[in-house]
Amino acid sequence: MNIQGVVDFLNSIIWSNWLVILCLGSGIFFSILLKFPQIRLIKDMVGQLIGGKSSETGVSSFQGFAMALGGRVGTGNIAGVATAIGLGGPGAVFWMWIIAFLGAGSAYIEAALAQVWKEDDNGQYRGGPSYYIEKGLGMKWYAVFFAISAIVACGLFLPGVQANSIASAVENAFGLSPYVTGGIIVFFLAFVVFGGVKRIGKAAEVIVPFMAIAYIIVALIILVINANQIIPVLKLIVTSAFDLKAGFGALLGTTIQMGVKRGIYSNEAGQGTGPMAAAAAEVSHPAKQGLVQAFSVYVDTLFVCSATAFMIIITKNYNVVNPLGGFSVENIPGVEYGPAYTQLAVDTLIPGFGAGFIAIALFFFAFTTLMAYYYYAETNVAYLFKNSKNAKLLINLTRVALLGMVYFGAVRTAKLAWAFGDLGVGLMAWLNIVAIILLTKVGVITLKDYEEQKAKGLDPVFNPAKLGIKNADLWTSIGKKYSKNEEKAS
Repeated sequence: MNIQGVVDFLNSIIWSNWLVILCLGSGIFFSILLKFPQIRLIKDMVGQLIGGKSSETGVSSFQGFAMALGGRVGTGNIAGVATAIGLGGPGAVFWMWIIAFLGAGSAYIEAALAQVWKEDDNGQYRGGPSYYIEKGLGMKWYAVFFAISAIVACGLFLPGVQANSIASAVENAFGLSPYVTGGIIVFFLAFVVFGGVKRIGKAAEVIVPFMAIAYIIVALIILVINANQIIPVLKLIVTSAFDLKAGFGALLGTTIQMGVKRGIYSNEAGQGTGPMAAAAAEVSHPAKQGLVQAFSVYVDTLFVCSATAFMIIITKNYNVVNPLGGFSVENIPGVEYGPAYTQLAVDTLIPGFGAGFIAIALFFFAFTTLMAYYYYAETNVAYLFKNSKNAKLLINLTRVALLGMVYFGAVRTAKLAWAFGDLGVGLMAWLNIVAIILLTKVGVITLKDYEEQKAKGLDPVFNPAKLGIKNADLWTSIGKKYSKNEEKAS
């Protein structure tokens, strides 16, 4: 069995229906327990997003949001959505929406937990699943297992997907060799990652809003031009998500799986990567960054992924592969699912414009994701070797290894790149979702405490001792920064 066969076999185990059930079920579970903060607290999400400030130790709430969104908004928003439609039909988009709505609850829990048990590592905040698994669950072996999985996934598996999509789109649009594109990506990425978390945060703060807004504007123009098709497209998405008679009956199982798989890959809710960026933020209460990260799931899927989906479906630039053989739909014969669907959709706006625009959009989308992946890998290297004299050397080796995998990913086959990416995402999702379910009580307490303090007219300040939360020692010093609020509360 070759490498592709081995990876596909492992994916068939990890991405069984049980993971789909776990992702959807945990999202429902958290949303109900938290009383649907993704609806109730949208105002707070936006308010916390723009109200925070950075410090010498932590980035601002917005920078933490931009870092996490940079990880969420990537190849999955362009190539991933197109792949979901190509393999699962238009109904897969509906399930992407569902996993985003429910995933906002999971995103809140994991980000709040990351804040509760974050640490000060030589003058910068670090946290994430490895930290809250060890401190919250007291399971060091489990924490180490997740850390190793995250390093392999974010440092080795996932970068190839982003780099491959950039190289493929650039070659298609401008005829540039993947070997050259790979070198360009590595050059610019090295400049950012060797500057540390502060430079990553500042770069994401500038690039992420620019790229997302520009992309959505183009999508809105296409929607306005084809306004009479919006309602029919919505009906198609919903009916093909449920109705066995909608022309996609043989796809139903694949439709749900592809929607959930590509949805998780894109918005990362429950995957365990978002909380690593969330932990880097300077806030007075874990719930603040939890709400900000929940909002980033909305921006990723409900805005950016939806923009891609509507462009593709409304212009009918897609095929749908029938799992029983042939096609359920074949609108563009000979075109393989992937970025080409989106490029052809944009071409309907200005002929010849699509390939170049999508190539540039993919570069920015995927580049910020690569920055985030590096930070996630670094965070887990720092966790494993936080008491080692060689920690700095190992972090530098991580940088070099990731840059090497970025170049390798740019020149290898797309199918293998996506298969490796799915393997990494699935493994982290299993480990992280089980952990945050076990820590649900603490996640719920953080939101309850936040809302109680808000109801008293206070700017919430976290005091873990008062809430009976152990091993959150860093918050003693953080609380001193916000002592005025503490005195007012007493």
